[in-house]
Amino acid sequence: MATVLNRVESAGTEPTAANDSGAGYRPHPDEPFMSLRQQAYFRAKLTAWKDAILREAQETLSQLQIDSLREADLTDRASSETDWSIELRTRDRQRKLVSKIDAALRRIDEGEYGYCEVTGEPISLARLEARPIATMTVEAQERHERHEKVSRED
Repeated sequence: MATVLNRVESAGTEPTAANDSGAGYRPHPDEPFMSLRQQAYFRAKLTAWKDAILREAQETLSQLQIDSLREADLTDRASSETDWSIELRTRDRQRKLVSKIDAALRRIDEGEYGYCEVTGEPISLARLEARPIATMTVEAQERHERHEKVSRED
C-alpha cells in the first residue's frame, strides 16, 4: 500500500526540466512571443505531463488488479479501502487535468496558446512555465476569482 501512497503524494506534479525537450532550452522574454520554438517547447512539456499522468493511471489500474482487499483484520481492510479511495479520487482529478492539457494542445495547434482568453494579451512565460494549462493572465485570473467569490457570497 506504500506504493499507492507514494503515487498519491506525487500525483499531479508537472514534468521536471529533465523531461522537457530542447536540451535545456527555456523560453526567454526577449524572443518573439509564441515563436515556433516556444510552441514546440510547451507542446513537449504538455505532452510529457500528459504521458506521466496516463502512465500513473495505468500503474494504478495494474495495482488494483494485483492487490486484493481481503485483509482478515477489519481495521487493515478499512485502511486499505481508504488508501484506494484517495488514490481513485486523485486519478479522477488527473482525468480532468488531462482534458485541460488536451485543450492547451489544441490551442497550440490553433495558434491561441499563450494568450489570455479574456483580454487577448500574452500570458507571461513565467506563468506558462508554472502552469502550462493557464488560459488567463494573472490579472484576469484574479478578477475572475474575485467575481466568483462575490457571486458565491450573494
